Amino acid sequence: MDDSKKIEKLKERAGVTYEEAQNALKACDGDLLDAMVFLEKIGKVSAPESEIVTTSRTEHSSFADVEDKVRDYDRVTGEKDMGQKLKRGFLKFIDIIKNNQLKISREGKELIKLPLWIAVIIFVILWKLTVAAVIISLFFGIRYSFEGRDKLEGANMVADKAMDAVNYVKNKFDKL
Repeated sequence: MDDSKKIEKLKERAGVTYEEAQNALKACDGDLLDAMVFLEKIGKVSAPESEIVTTSRTEHSSFADVEDKVRDYDRVTGEKDMGQKLKRGFLKFIDIIKNNQLKISREGKELIKLPLWIAVIIFVILWKLTVAAVIISLFFGIRYSFEGRDKLEGANMVADKAMDAVNYVKNKFDKL
């Protein structure tokens, strides 16, 4: 950019005369930013107003939610990232079974607490026997719950509903 354009730009931005802009640029070896700072220091230009920086999304509707953006990206890309989604889901599954336990109790007393990964292996190997054993054990007052780092509230809710269903069936048979 030649000197005359720099002078015009500085004059426009700083709101100073042509002569003041020219002198400021000479004093700062033609650097526009330094010339602007120079004009601020000598009082010809007021410093810019301070900016407010916040991490609160609620105050500024122009901020985008990251999770929404990821969902939008996934929706747009479709099946292109299916491998990544499977990998991400598998790694999340591994993380959950690694950091949680299956608690088996009866009448409020803890009978056994297994790492969830052991319970999954037992289920995979002996799934028919495991399903039958769990259903039968519910009729004998055995309760199943999940504990650990992750709040597995959904899984605990399913276990509670299974126990409620068994209690409902038991009550119906008791009335007969």
